[in-house]
Parts: sequence; structure tokens; C-alpha cells
Amino acid sequence: MKKYIITGLLVWLPLAITIWVLLWVLGIIDGVFASLLSAMQAVAPASLHDNLEGLRHIPGLGVVILVGALLLTGVFVANIFGQWWLKQWHRLLSNIPIVKSIYSSVKQVSDTLFSSSGNAFREAVLVQYPREGSWTIAFVTGRPSGEVAEALGDEHVSLYVPTTPNPTSGFFLMMPRASVKPLAMSVDEALKHIISMGVVAPNGPVTVAAENPRNLPG
Repeated sequence: MKKYIITGLLVWLPLAITIWVLLWVLGIIDGVFASLLSAMQAVAPASLHDNLEGLRHIPGLGVVILVGALLLTGVFVANIFGQWWLKQWHRLLSNIPIVKSIYSSVKQVSDTLFSSSGNAFREAVLVQYPREGSWTIAFVTGRPSGEVAEALGDEHVSLYVPTTPNPTSGFFLMMPRASVKPLAMSVDEALKHIISMGVVAPNGPVTVAAENPRNLPG
């Protein structure tokens, strides 16, 4: 009986967690939307209060508005005038004390992660970390440049070593290219393997690619 209960738990637990995460995200978005409605009610004429209050009770409206706003923003900044406006916006935020430090850091990370060039997390590799003989999966993010590259001397690659089960935190390493072993698995398969703490195996056999990395920067 215990075996069947555990089997049933394994079937329903991933679905339950997925639904819980989606509801949590939707709740955050709807909460932000509700705050915006409250701010609008504070400045809008009394005749519009009932209409604004009615919008508050439409489930998922905040998500629809968010997607629409992102779509319109993308269309707007795709033209020359939008690019000019975006540059002015970046310049304004970059000149505000405290704000400029946070904004520039977040912008650099987002530009790297969502870059159309696809340089972020380009390949999954194996590295010895945190000590020799202990292997972990890492992701190639590029290679050192400028003063850092000159100080290192030999050919190195930049790596991100995620933690498990939360891969959004981790460690940034720069290691000799020769000590990195590329993997044939995709980045998505490697992330699933990390998040599941090794329980979910990559699709197909796990193989180590040739010693000469095909996609490593160099």
C-alpha cells in the first residue's frame, strides 16, 4: 500500500508544484495591478471609481495587461524613434545616484541572459569544483577579457556553476580551457539534471564530448 501511495505522490507532486508556482506568479502580477488600480482611483474622478473597481475583480486581467504592455513596448522600441527614446531613458536612469548602480547591473545581466546572440549559457560542461576529484556541471558564459585576461595569461573560459535545487544562485569561475570537459547534453537537459539533484537523467546516454571543445570561446 505504501508503494502505491508513493507512486501516486510522484505522479501528482510535479503537477501540484507547477500549479502552485503559476498561481503564485499570477498572484504577484494581480497584486501589482491592484496597486495600480488603487493609485488610479486616488486621482481619477469619482464617476470612474465604480468602473475601476470592476476591473479589480476580473481574474487574470493583470497578466493580459502585462503581456500587452510588453508587446507594445517591443513594437515601439523596434523603430528609430523608439530606439532614440530608449537611449534617453537609459541616460536619465544612469545619471540618478544609487539608481544608476542598481539599474546598470540589472541591465547588464538581462542583456546577457536575453541576448539574441545566444551567448549566455551556450554550453554545459564538467569542471572539478570545489576541489580536485569533485565534479560538477557548469555553463560556459564566455571568456575573460581586458585586464582580467591579461592577468590570467593562459587561455581561460568564464563559467557559471549553479546551485541545486535553485539554479538562479551560484558561483562565477574562470578556469583554464584545458580543464573544462564539454558535455553532449543540451543546456536544458543539464538544468533539469541540476534542479532534480541528479534524479532526472538527461535524455539518452550521457556522453562527454571531445577534449577539443567545439563551441567554447577561443
